[in-house]
Amino acid sequence: MERLNPLERDAVASAAAYPMLPLVEEWAAINSGTRNLAGLAVMADRLAEAFGTLPGDLHLIEPDPVERIGADGHPAPLAHGRHLHLSVRPDAPVRMLFTGHMDTVYPADHVFQTVTRIDDNRLGGPGVADMKGGLAVLLAALTAVEASPAAGRFGYDVLINSDEETGSASSAALIARCASGKVAALTYEPALPDGTLAGARGGTGNFTIVVRGRSAHAGRNPEEGRNAIVAAARITLELNRLAAEDITVNPARIDGGGPNNVVPDLAILHINFRPRALAAIERTGTAMKAIAERIAAEHDVTVAVHGSFNRPPKPIDDGAAVLFETVRSAGADLGLSIGWRATGGVCDGNNIAAAGVPVVDTMGVRGGAIHSSDEFMLIDSLAERAGLSTLTILRIIGAA
Repeated sequence: MERLNPLERDAVASAAAYPMLPLVEEWAAINSGTRNLAGLAVMADRLAEAFGTLPGDLHLIEPDPVERIGADGHPAPLAHGRHLHLSVRPDAPVRMLFTGHMDTVYPADHVFQTVTRIDDNRLGGPGVADMKGGLAVLLAALTAVEASPAAGRFGYDVLINSDEETGSASSAALIARCASGKVAALTYEPALPDGTLAGARGGTGNFTIVVRGRSAHAGRNPEEGRNAIVAAARITLELNRLAAEDITVNPARIDGGGPNNVVPDLAILHINFRPRALAAIERTGTAMKAIAERIAAEHDVTVAVHGSFNRPPKPIDDGAAVLFETVRSAGADLGLSIGWRATGGVCDGNNIAAAGVPVVDTMGVRGGAIHSSDEFMLIDSLAERAGLSTLTILRIIGAA
């Protein structure tokens, strides 16, 4: 703290003193699984009340239309919750983007619903680390910066979406709009328990491939049928061979078929790709189209490919390296050792980086076992990470 000037020291202390723990306990007690629209509505209202204490214009934004492929192989609308958007001083000389998500991976009927104090420094509960603890850290940091003399030249957008855990399909365009014109972005995914941040990230692509054949009696006239499952299996094997050093392939599920005495006329393949380079996306997309067309012709079936590479890889480019150094230096001045490492996971940081904005996307609490019934948050990281965000923001304001 000796390396902080008086303005920085006061703001960091103010952020650390913010009553974050009660907010995390309250928010994590609300089930806001991505498909729990009622729970998301409650969560959105609570967040609007909390972030409404900041200046600016706050709105709950309706989600963009999204479709998914149903069991019949046809697209159908998929409902999502509203997204929170706060815009503060859009004409300020320095503008940043702060993002988080209100949804969790725990549906309304999941067994993990209770917030529990595990010990003096560990809070367990659904979403405490991923990322309701991070949202509390963000609110504390922005409140502290707003109370400082530096606030007047600082503009920002806060975007808290309702669908990050399932790929941000209904908020991707909103993320891109909010990123426009920003000098930097911070996202509040959890850090590892030791404080390590995510650096470079791979990307992701999710596809549903619908194969339609022709049914027939499996014993009387099978030659008149066109087996959709056999064709889907061929597609699966060929797509699996596209795995390379810069992309992984995970055929996750094939749905379809029926009684043993009927040639199946429908099969639905669900597959995930994890590209580590942009070149892998273009190459794989072209190959997937060619495979689908060839297998369709060879098996006399129709093949429709749905989906996209919705999150491109996030490398550490020059801008990101500078932002990481700002965070690392701020941490050092607070007595924290901030490191980072590459990860195969994806988040909205991928989308922000794709918009050309430097981003550090693990500014949230320290925690672990996320996406499981053992998820926990380290309580002392609330004050620690709020201070880190506050100092990072102040230094970006001063350096830009």
